[in-house]
Amino acid sequence: MFRSFVHPFMITIFKKSYYFILSLPIYFISFQANAQQKSFISSITAQNQWMDSVYDKMSLRQRVAQMIFVRAHTNRGQAYSDSVGQVIKNEHLGGVVFFQGGPGRQLNLSNTYQKLSDVPLLIAMDGEWGLGMRLDSTLSFPYQMTLGAIRDNNLIYKMGQEVARQFKRLGMHINFAPDMDVNNNPANPVINYRSFGDDKVNVAQKGIAYMQGMQSEGLITTAKHFPGHGDTNVDSHQDLPQLPFTRQRLDSLEEYPFKQAIAAGISGVMVAHMNIPALDPTPKLPSTLSRPIITGLLKDSLGFKGLVVSDAMEMKGVVKYFPNGEADVKAFIAGNDILELSENSKRADKLIRKAIHKGLVSEQEFEARVKKILAAKYWAGLNHYQPANPENFSQEINTPEAKQLIQTLADAAVTLLKGDSLINAFDPAKSTAIISIGADVLTPFQQELGHYFTNSKVMMVPKDMQVPMMRAFMNGLKEYQQIIVSTHDSRLRPGSKLDYSSNLKLFIAELAAMPNTAISVFANPYTIAGLPGIEKAGALIVGYQKDDFMQRAAAKVLSKQLKPSGKLPVTINTFFTTGMGL
Repeated sequence: MFRSFVHPFMITIFKKSYYFILSLPIYFISFQANAQQKSFISSITAQNQWMDSVYDKMSLRQRVAQMIFVRAHTNRGQAYSDSVGQVIKNEHLGGVVFFQGGPGRQLNLSNTYQKLSDVPLLIAMDGEWGLGMRLDSTLSFPYQMTLGAIRDNNLIYKMGQEVARQFKRLGMHINFAPDMDVNNNPANPVINYRSFGDDKVNVAQKGIAYMQGMQSEGLITTAKHFPGHGDTNVDSHQDLPQLPFTRQRLDSLEEYPFKQAIAAGISGVMVAHMNIPALDPTPKLPSTLSRPIITGLLKDSLGFKGLVVSDAMEMKGVVKYFPNGEADVKAFIAGNDILELSENSKRADKLIRKAIHKGLVSEQEFEARVKKILAAKYWAGLNHYQPANPENFSQEINTPEAKQLIQTLADAAVTLLKGDSLINAFDPAKSTAIISIGADVLTPFQQELGHYFTNSKVMMVPKDMQVPMMRAFMNGLKEYQQIIVSTHDSRLRPGSKLDYSSNLKLFIAELAAMPNTAISVFANPYTIAGLPGIEKAGALIVGYQKDDFMQRAAAKVLSKQLKPSGKLPVTINTFFTTGMGL
């Protein structure tokens, strides 16, 4: 067995892990045959009696309200939830976008909100890596950048199917995913690890596999953030980014995944808040408010017939220069079908009705856009709405099969950049130091490897380790024949740079230069660029994120249980470029 190696300046904590797996049948939502027999695009472009009947019974105000989706949470108390319910009831809104909270509370609140609505609501959520992106007590699938390393796109299709099953089990109909931005700017503060990578073809293929898996199970999807938010260094939540590129560059690079997704039948496209002079020279105008971009480019030139969804209309990237509801009415005139998260939904409805009366959007176009939303509701089965069943929902969304799929995805993503010969030469009986940097408790990575390397000691190096202690640590490693190091990012958002001190980074470089050293990085792959000298390690494994499933995957590689097949989805530096992986 492995032994703990504890310095006065380090803390080692061992915890037994207990796993309780419920073997239960998977709960399937029964879809209405009338809607699910057709693809989304063919369904919403066809006439149907339910859609026409609902539309004909609506007032102008109710028709406009179908285009407005409001924010909802289940972690802000009953008063907040009730206030959202009153808005839904009084304003006859088209949908709700859920954010943070718990799955049980959301299921029940969704059912409550549906009872308040004359026309069933479309329930949406951002779930790029599944329910766990927003909800506690649910499963998180790998980030899209991790998925970008996988060679078998069928695994991503299966993930899409499982995400859709979980969404629909909680009464939802739209996932604002996949992210189809080409992240060719490592400093991007808002997309980054949410992208499949910097290769446009790989981004397109992975995004299409994910969306086809979701749509095959009856979930509406939206490719985001059109026409491409990957090469920006400004977060559109905080300000208005600008894409200063030529029309040719945008057409060949940023727009490429979206064009491919449209051709493959994507049901929705979300438009970003970006100023793009090559597409619309209007100063300070976000793309969400540009008719040349939304109607002229996306709908007319690219021929997109599905749902056009604005990015959140409360973001500073859109309201900074168009306050007091001006952004809402401009977004409507531009051609958005769904306005997501207006600052004031009642005001937005009023201003949009004024625009219609002024003839700023023709009656025919307005009718077509509202009917498109109703047709989407029909495709989602809302013409025969049934409330979500609260019984056994937790077991039915957190199944052993879903957990195994997550591990399978991680195993397929883990990437060996160098060192297969060193790993093959590793001897489980030799003295081995298993070091986790940035952690102050025993990691799953160490736990797994401790069972394989029987003559090993585990060591923790906290981020605040001082230089004298580092020196003592290095001296103590001379007695070991093999050294296995892992770097960990404990932050909620895995940034492009680790929050390590310069001394700690030098310490990692010294470790890398020692003989028989293998390093695994459980952080954003871009962080490798900020660790000069790490390329000298005998072996280097990219684990992409901090999660247990990635640590287990890397441990399988080092214990020779798994032959890694992942390929680097982004260029890190001159040593490690897109597509690398042994």
